Amino acid sequence: MILSQIRDYLKQRGQCTLSDIALHFDTDADAVRGMLDVWIKKGKVEKRSATGSCGSSCQSCDPASTEVYIWCESKTTDKLDVSIPGYCDHK
Repeated sequence: MILSQIRDYLKQRGQCTLSDIALHFDTDADAVRGMLDVWIKKGKVEKRSATGSCGSSCQSCDPASTEVYIWCESKTTDKLDVSIPGYCDHK
């Protein structure tokens, strides 16, 4: 996995969670997070949380499933539907 592969995947999808990216590339979430940090520093990717509290207050959700990464060159950032995963019952 290299930076350009992450770029292409995220550009194609517009937005996705850290766990989605890690699963797609069959890589550890921390390794993916480090590569995404490079794109964040370049201003190409934005990191958001699925919700303000999920993953931080109850600690029941996997943090990788609540970290949402958005490719900033796409027009989807204005109309995002960032919500907690469907399997999370800690709303």
